[in-house]
Amino acid sequence: MSDASAMKEQLLNRIKDRSGVIGVIGLGYVGLPLAMEFVHAGFRVIGYDVSERVVDLLMAGQTHIHDVPAAQVQAAVASGSFVATTLEDRLGECDAISIAVPTPLSKTRDPDMAYVLSAADAIARQAHPGLCVVLESTTYPGTTRELLQPRLEAKGLTVGQDIFVAFSPERVDPGNPVYQTKNTPKVVGGVTPACVEVAQALYESCIDTVVPVSSPEAAELVKLLENTFRAVNIGLVNEIAIMCDKLGVNVWEVIDAAATKPFGFMKFTPGPGIGGHCIPLDPHYLAWKMRTLNYKTRFIDLASEINSHMPEWVVQKVADALNEVRKAVRGSRLLVLGVAYKRDIDDVRESPALDVIRLLEERGAHVEFHDPFVQEFREDGHTRKGVELSDEMLQWADAVVVITDHKQVDYQRVVDQATLLVDTRNVTAKLQPGRAQIVPLAAGLRSFGGVA
Repeated sequence: MSDASAMKEQLLNRIKDRSGVIGVIGLGYVGLPLAMEFVHAGFRVIGYDVSERVVDLLMAGQTHIHDVPAAQVQAAVASGSFVATTLEDRLGECDAISIAVPTPLSKTRDPDMAYVLSAADAIARQAHPGLCVVLESTTYPGTTRELLQPRLEAKGLTVGQDIFVAFSPERVDPGNPVYQTKNTPKVVGGVTPACVEVAQALYESCIDTVVPVSSPEAAELVKLLENTFRAVNIGLVNEIAIMCDKLGVNVWEVIDAAATKPFGFMKFTPGPGIGGHCIPLDPHYLAWKMRTLNYKTRFIDLASEINSHMPEWVVQKVADALNEVRKAVRGSRLLVLGVAYKRDIDDVRESPALDVIRLLEERGAHVEFHDPFVQEFREDGHTRKGVELSDEMLQWADAVVVITDHKQVDYQRVVDQATLLVDTRNVTAKLQPGRAQIVPLAAGLRSFGGVA
């Protein structure tokens, strides 16, 4: 057996008998659930994060991720199976390391790879023969081979022989009650066949289904295709909503009727815009990469244009609704319900609610918000605090605007107490008529309450 084969077999054995130490860089929405799955599978896990606040919180047995219970973290810490640290040299103890750091876009919509490069450099400084490194952060095709591999090889380690490098896109859906890290299939693409073999074995130790592909570029493109597909279809249905509004047709009725077709149609619903770290950003990684190859991604660009316009559409809906009751946006008191980017989570990243609030305030409105999952958020250096959803607050508002349809909110109470309600999520469609005059996202006024 060659030295390279012996190195691979030794690592595979350490994965199989759970004697290997797993490192996870980045303990956020992706990294912490993954770390807990490795712990559950019987590994000792070292979580590395640059945030002392996050590390201290986790080591105290608490959690900052809604989908990871504090009791789970507390048990992992107490047993010694999990440790969170800001000390880079602890990465040198690891047999395998998953990178789950942010990959934001710059103001010019170019990929900002600073976090990935920082993680890659940290690993390179601690790298040793017999190490598996997997990048999970969403990025453009070519990142693993062009940025991660050279930094590791600069240490004199040969990828596929001394060290094993792969890409495996994260597929976290925060707040999903059915699909979590363990039961969501994991795609893996390695630089060499040996890299695929090792990375596949690593994830098969804690994930139900692992799907190998032929290269890291294929794996990188898988994630971009998934979220570009969603972005384009959301853009389509948002444009259909605008069309329905101009035609005086109820867009929700049209969508529900179309969804009765048992083949050839997949249901997407319109809304005030798209949010989160994935759908608003991921297509732009692909668009940026293709621009470097002198190709224009027309579907992506058009979908982005439509989706990014939706907060303005909502604000105009609010303005038109106020105008119908002889009020101007300037000076009006408005209550936004929900600032998280999606239902039943606490994540406000790229949330359309933030744009709606900003645009309304630019028009002179006084805006408050309520969100059962978000007590406060920080934007542009300022902290905004939410308000309690009391009858007095609902009656205080000249208009209530539903942006995020959290299940915890009693919308019948909102309809009963508010005067004017702009419903961008169709949450009031099956409620009993109340005091509020209701304005849906499309098709004008739907119902009237007792107040003119």
